Amino acid sequence: MGNCTKPSVKDDLKKDRALRPEEIDELHKAFVEFDRNKKGYISQRDLGECMRTMGYMPTEMELIHLSQQIGGKLDFEDFVELMGPKMLAETADMIGVKELRDAFKEFDSNGDGQISLTELREAMKKLMGEQVTHKEINEILKDVDLNGDGLVDFEEFVRMMSR
Repeated sequence: MGNCTKPSVKDDLKKDRALRPEEIDELHKAFVEFDRNKKGYISQRDLGECMRTMGYMPTEMELIHLSQQIGGKLDFEDFVELMGPKMLAETADMIGVKELRDAFKEFDSNGDGQISLTELREAMKKLMGEQVTHKEINEILKDVDLNGDGLVDFEEFVRMMSR
Protein backbone atom coordinates (compact mmCIF):
# COMPACT_ATOMS: atom_id res chain seq x y z
CA MET A 1 0.00 0.00 0.00
CA GLY A 2 1.13 3.54 -0.71
CA ASN A 3 1.50 6.32 1.77
CA CYS A 4 -2.14 7.22 2.37
CA THR A 5 -3.37 9.96 4.68
CA LYS A 6 -6.96 10.53 5.66
CA PRO A 7 -8.32 13.81 4.28
CA SER A 8 -9.44 16.34 6.86
CA VAL A 9 -13.02 17.58 7.20
CA LYS A 10 -11.86 20.92 5.83
CA ASP A 11 -10.57 19.14 2.69
CA ASP A 12 -13.97 17.47 2.28
CA LEU A 13 -15.72 20.82 2.56
CA LYS A 14 -13.48 22.33 -0.11
CA LYS A 15 -14.19 19.48 -2.52
CA ASP A 16 -17.95 19.47 -1.93
CA ARG A 17 -18.54 23.10 -2.80
CA ALA A 18 -18.43 24.53 -6.28
CA LEU A 19 -17.32 28.10 -6.84
CA ARG A 20 -20.17 30.57 -6.42
CA PRO A 21 -21.01 32.90 -9.33
CA GLU A 22 -19.51 35.89 -7.49
CA GLU A 23 -16.27 33.95 -6.95
CA ILE A 24 -16.07 33.09 -10.65
CA ASP A 25 -16.81 36.74 -11.39
CA GLU A 26 -13.93 37.80 -9.10
CA LEU A 27 -11.61 35.38 -10.90
CA HIS A 28 -12.79 36.68 -14.28
CA LYS A 29 -12.17 40.33 -13.30
CA ALA A 30 -8.63 39.45 -12.18
CA PHE A 31 -8.05 37.42 -15.36
CA VAL A 32 -9.25 40.22 -17.65
CA GLU A 33 -7.09 42.77 -15.83
CA PHE A 34 -3.95 40.69 -16.43
CA ASP A 35 -4.84 39.56 -19.96
CA ARG A 36 -2.76 42.51 -21.12
CA ASN A 37 -2.99 41.93 -24.88
CA LYS A 38 -6.67 40.79 -24.69
CA LYS A 39 -5.99 37.46 -26.38
CA GLY A 40 -7.57 35.25 -23.71
CA TYR A 41 -4.36 34.35 -21.89
CA ILE A 42 -2.31 35.47 -18.91
CA SER A 43 1.40 35.12 -19.45
CA GLN A 44 3.38 33.18 -16.87
CA ARG A 45 5.27 36.43 -16.23
CA ASP A 46 2.03 38.16 -15.11
CA LEU A 47 0.64 35.22 -13.11
CA GLY A 48 2.58 36.01 -9.91
CA GLU A 49 1.48 39.65 -9.95
CA CYS A 50 -2.12 38.60 -10.61
CA MET A 51 -2.07 36.14 -7.71
CA ARG A 52 -0.59 38.78 -5.39
CA THR A 53 -3.31 41.29 -6.35
CA MET A 54 -5.87 38.67 -5.36
CA GLY A 55 -4.22 38.35 -1.95
CA TYR A 56 -2.20 35.17 -2.48
CA MET A 57 1.51 35.16 -1.82
CA PRO A 58 3.11 32.52 -4.03
CA THR A 59 6.77 31.76 -3.41
CA GLU A 60 9.25 31.92 -6.28
CA MET A 61 9.40 28.10 -6.22
CA GLU A 62 5.60 27.87 -6.57
CA LEU A 63 5.71 30.28 -9.50
CA ILE A 64 8.48 28.28 -11.19
CA HIS A 65 6.48 25.08 -10.67
CA LEU A 66 3.30 26.71 -12.03
CA SER A 67 5.08 28.13 -15.06
CA GLN A 68 6.43 24.64 -15.86
CA GLN A 69 2.88 23.27 -15.61
CA ILE A 70 1.24 25.93 -17.78
CA GLY A 71 3.92 26.14 -20.43
CA GLY A 72 3.99 29.87 -21.06
CA LYS A 73 0.39 31.04 -20.87
CA LEU A 74 -2.81 30.34 -19.00
CA ASP A 75 -6.35 30.59 -20.40
CA PHE A 76 -9.36 31.41 -18.20
CA GLU A 77 -10.37 27.77 -17.73
CA ASP A 78 -6.86 26.88 -16.52
CA PHE A 79 -6.85 29.99 -14.34
CA VAL A 80 -10.09 28.89 -12.63
CA GLU A 81 -8.66 25.40 -12.21
CA LEU A 82 -5.55 26.89 -10.57
CA MET A 83 -7.17 29.60 -8.44
CA GLY A 84 -10.51 27.94 -7.61
CA PRO A 85 -9.09 25.56 -4.99
CA LYS A 86 -7.11 28.43 -3.42
CA MET A 87 -10.31 30.48 -3.21
CA LEU A 88 -12.27 27.57 -1.70
CA ALA A 89 -9.53 26.91 0.86
CA GLU A 90 -9.64 30.58 1.83
CA THR A 91 -13.42 30.66 2.26
CA ALA A 92 -13.36 27.40 4.27
CA ASP A 93 -11.56 29.43 6.94
CA MET A 94 -14.00 32.33 6.83
CA ILE A 95 -16.86 33.02 9.19
CA GLY A 96 -20.07 31.28 8.15
CA VAL A 97 -22.78 33.08 6.20
CA LYS A 98 -25.27 32.78 9.08
CA GLU A 99 -22.87 34.59 11.43
CA LEU A 100 -22.31 37.28 8.82
CA ARG A 101 -26.08 37.71 8.29
CA ASP A 102 -26.56 38.05 12.06
CA ALA A 103 -23.79 40.65 12.27
CA PHE A 104 -25.27 42.49 9.26
CA LYS A 105 -28.65 42.65 11.03
CA GLU A 106 -26.93 44.21 14.05
CA PHE A 107 -25.53 46.97 11.84
CA ASP A 108 -28.77 47.36 9.81
CA SER A 109 -30.83 48.73 12.72
CA ASN A 110 -33.88 49.70 10.61
CA GLY A 111 -33.93 46.31 8.81
CA ASP A 112 -34.07 47.70 5.26
CA GLY A 113 -31.30 45.41 3.99
CA GLN A 114 -28.70 48.16 3.74
CA ILE A 115 -26.41 49.90 6.19
CA SER A 116 -26.58 53.68 5.96
CA LEU A 117 -23.84 56.07 7.05
CA THR A 118 -25.82 56.77 10.25
CA GLU A 119 -26.23 53.04 11.00
CA LEU A 120 -22.54 52.44 10.30
CA ARG A 121 -21.62 55.32 12.62
CA GLU A 122 -23.87 53.93 15.42
CA ALA A 123 -22.49 50.41 15.05
CA MET A 124 -18.87 51.57 14.98
CA LYS A 125 -19.37 53.64 18.12
CA LYS A 126 -20.89 50.60 19.87
CA LEU A 127 -17.98 48.44 18.76
CA MET A 128 -15.14 50.88 19.21
CA GLY A 129 -16.43 53.52 21.59
CA GLU A 130 -16.18 57.25 20.95
CA GLN A 131 -12.68 57.07 19.44
CA VAL A 132 -14.06 56.72 15.87
CA THR A 133 -14.35 60.09 14.12
CA HIS A 134 -16.91 61.02 11.45
CA LYS A 135 -14.03 61.30 8.98
CA GLU A 136 -12.84 57.74 9.75
CA ILE A 137 -16.37 56.36 9.33
CA ASN A 138 -16.76 58.23 6.03
CA GLU A 139 -13.44 56.69 4.89
CA ILE A 140 -14.66 53.20 5.85
CA LEU A 141 -17.91 53.73 3.94
CA LYS A 142 -16.09 55.08 0.89
CA ASP A 143 -13.74 52.08 0.93
CA VAL A 144 -16.53 49.50 1.39
CA ASP A 145 -19.27 51.02 -0.79
CA LEU A 146 -18.29 49.36 -4.08
CA ASN A 147 -21.31 50.50 -6.09
CA GLY A 148 -21.06 54.09 -4.79
CA ASP A 149 -24.69 54.37 -3.59
CA GLY A 150 -23.74 55.62 -0.12
CA LEU A 151 -25.04 52.42 1.50
CA VAL A 152 -23.48 49.09 2.43
CA ASP A 153 -25.40 46.06 1.15
CA PHE A 154 -24.80 42.50 2.39
CA GLU A 155 -22.22 41.64 -0.30
CA GLU A 156 -20.22 44.79 0.48
CA PHE A 157 -20.53 43.98 4.20
CA VAL A 158 -19.14 40.47 3.63
CA ARG A 159 -16.17 41.93 1.76
CA MET A 160 -15.60 44.44 4.56
CA MET A 161 -15.68 41.70 7.22
CA SER A 162 -13.35 39.38 5.32
CA ARG A 163 -10.51 41.91 5.07
